[in-house]
Amino acid sequence: MARMHTRRRGSSSSDKPAADEPPEWSDVDESAIEERVVELAEQGHSPSQIGLKLRDEGVNGTPVPDVSLATGKKVTEILEENDADPELPEDLRNLFERAVRLHEHMDENPTDHQNKRALQNTESKIRRLVDYYRGDELDEEFTYSADEVAELLE
Repeated sequence: MARMHTRRRGSSSSDKPAADEPPEWSDVDESAIEERVVELAEQGHSPSQIGLKLRDEGVNGTPVPDVSLATGKKVTEILEENDADPELPEDLRNLFERAVRLHEHMDENPTDHQNKRALQNTESKIRRLVDYYRGDELDEEFTYSADEVAELLE
């Protein structure tokens, strides 16, 4: 994967094994998985945290290595069906949180040029994603501003 804001080359990483059905040892009922996903979402976990919890803790002690193989749906699809989906997409929320942290840091350390650049890069990514989500996940009128985002995350 090529980096968006550096001249470095992308780094090779391992791929998940190609599987089209869940392993035999993980024979959890689809409805039990969906109930657990919604339960974890109501506790405030993000979709990726839910996947990790199901992998590590499982449902009733049985691990679920891949939710989409076990249920035929992604975690986000299960959340949408049960009206438990977060108000902001997870990737955008993470970038918002990072931008808020960087803004706070820049207020305290105005001469930190490295982090100033990191903030510029993060805000560029935010603007790209906002354009992608506008009208669908986000309001048509939504425009990114650091103050609005800080209020939104509180």
